[in-house]
Amino acid sequence: MRIGIIVALVAGILVAAVLLLNRPRLVTIDAAIPENFPADRFSHDTLEQLLQTYVDGAGNVDYERWQQNTPDLQRLESYLAAVSRYSPEATPERFKTKQDELAYWLYAYNAYVIKSILDRWPLASVTNVKAPLEIVKGLGFFYQLRFVFGGKEYSLYAVENDIIRASYRDARIHFVLNCGSESCPILRPELPSGTELEAYLQQAAVDFVSDRRNVSIDHDKKEIVLSAIFKWFRKDFINDLRRRGLSSDRGLIDYVASVAPASLRDELINTNDYEIVFTDYDWAVNKTK
Repeated sequence: MRIGIIVALVAGILVAAVLLLNRPRLVTIDAAIPENFPADRFSHDTLEQLLQTYVDGAGNVDYERWQQNTPDLQRLESYLAAVSRYSPEATPERFKTKQDELAYWLYAYNAYVIKSILDRWPLASVTNVKAPLEIVKGLGFFYQLRFVFGGKEYSLYAVENDIIRASYRDARIHFVLNCGSESCPILRPELPSGTELEAYLQQAAVDFVSDRRNVSIDHDKKEIVLSAIFKWFRKDFINDLRRRGLSSDRGLIDYVASVAPASLRDELINTNDYEIVFTDYDWAVNKTK
């Protein structure tokens, strides 16, 4: 009995120590919102213009050039000042539709990732932003850092899992959320909202599965090689199939086929006995080459 009490006490002390050492680090924004920011909606125009300036055709970011441009660093801060003040939770009147809400969370998440890299540039990998006790890879960047969305503090992990995945239940968000790494979905410089978001998400899905780094078929080895994203969020993809009333007998392969262009869909038809293999995730920063 005493041993059990001692073990529980030691475990409690260790947990408390981990929580204390890894207490949240708030990222503050010291800027005014963009001039002429609309009074009745949320505008992503400032971020869109910045992405069109610094994101190349492959979806990589010229962090070096951006970091050296003080006015454009300030423009990013101004956009994030709006993110910090407004949100679907704090100011729902600015977000007329669920698509407007989802667009806010997707783009704001990506913008805070970019800021966090620019603040530490040059940075080889987001996993180099470590918590004092880095129990799992990415703890410092995705869990310990806190960002303000509409007056509330969230980690990137919480925004992705507790808000976006929990509230919107659209597996295609995994093809838009960008974690600042080579194996992430590419950054897209267009930022539609409202009814235009549907086509945007669909195109993001097509582009992701069409990239051989994310989906490829080795007929000699009888292997289908998928991005680790499909492994991590398998439940989201299978549930998405079921919500759409589509077959999920082949699991992830059925999902890939459901969003793939015709050529890839046809290639997947006769692969029932193929093994699924997941690629290693490349956490190197998605900088321009």
